[in-house]
Amino acid sequence: MRATITPGPLHGTVKAPASKSVAHRMLICAALADAPCTIALEGSNDDIDATLSCLTALGAQVERADAVVRVTPLPREGGQLRACPGALLDCAESGSTLRFLLPVAAATGAGARLTGRGRLAERPLSPLYEQLQAAGARLSPQGSFPLELGGRAAGGVYRMPGNVSSQYVTGLLLAGPVMGGVRVEVAKPVESRPYLDLTLSAMARFGVEVDVSEGDDAVGYEVPAGARYRSPGSCAVEGDWSAAAFWLCAGAVCGTRVGVEGLDLRSVQGDRAVTGALALFGCHVEQGAGRATLVPGRLRACTIDMHDVPDLVPPVAAVAACASGHSALTGVARLRLKESDRLATVAAGLGALGARVRASDDRLDFEGVEGLDAGSCDAANDHRIAMMCAIAATRAAGPVTIEGAECVRKSYPGFWEDYQALGGRVNLS
Repeated sequence: MRATITPGPLHGTVKAPASKSVAHRMLICAALADAPCTIALEGSNDDIDATLSCLTALGAQVERADAVVRVTPLPREGGQLRACPGALLDCAESGSTLRFLLPVAAATGAGARLTGRGRLAERPLSPLYEQLQAAGARLSPQGSFPLELGGRAAGGVYRMPGNVSSQYVTGLLLAGPVMGGVRVEVAKPVESRPYLDLTLSAMARFGVEVDVSEGDDAVGYEVPAGARYRSPGSCAVEGDWSAAAFWLCAGAVCGTRVGVEGLDLRSVQGDRAVTGALALFGCHVEQGAGRATLVPGRLRACTIDMHDVPDLVPPVAAVAACASGHSALTGVARLRLKESDRLATVAAGLGALGARVRASDDRLDFEGVEGLDAGSCDAANDHRIAMMCAIAATRAAGPVTIEGAECVRKSYPGFWEDYQALGGRVNLS
């Protein structure tokens, strides 16, 4: 699908979609719990759908109606979870689904085949892959699908470098109660730590308290032996700060007030840090009653370390491209391993519109421009690149075409509708 945007400012307020980061974790906890759970889930997306499909394949029952998902957990036999033997888990293009459910499936001992699409097979699993093998799982060679899983991964101590995806650690922690307890030691410094806080919060909601210990060289995360997921009966997935960031950054790019409602203003979602990032650029975000509203200011250059919030790079990059002076986003090397080589595609997408941006090993550098140009951008099958180009287009001198615009379904299927609700002029064809 092609999106053709006629430039113009966005203004107004939209409602945040449900956080897929929170939804993944809650749905998995619910599928491993002791009783059914009803989860309020405003909307869905391709990644959440992939996790639901995989949980169903493992043996959970999922009923969906309007904005509610009811999850009946995997059956138990003799007090132990019983997954469907040899289940086919189609993770689609969701790295979270693959990395969270690989340890869970390995802990059940039922065997499984994991598959997916796009770049998913190319995205790394090491050192999680080797750690699971050492703990008793049998895995076919990584790098292609299907990934065949046999054996059973036992609990114990797992050790992870701090500069790898936090999704590996999350997967092991989510599997911890199934393994009979687990300790994950993560070497310092720990990147993307807010995502681990999100995992601890979801597990606590389902009755599993993870003990966290700070050492000199590592952080220890321990799921005690005997820990069990307990259904809270009902819960709700909060609004997505990752999605909200695009609208708040759009306000900064346009120089207009843009608001997002349906947010938890005390959320542990790491991408809530967008408010601080925008302050560094000279803007202000008003917050109250579950709503965040961008109050524009004259954009000034700054340097921001993005180690802990890699998903914020695309929307913040659009702001940096328009900020007067030299800006830099650092700590971004792992973005090369996303749905696209996101360092390259951020630079290419904004560069196609006349931004002065350069990607190197671990940083993006910008020389801010007053305005952007008309042009054509390739979304590179990356939802965040499509959304980045869309908000950058509001500052362009003429029409902007985004090829592959349908990829927003991965995280935000209603993006284009919300874009239009804010006054954006877009033709989809």
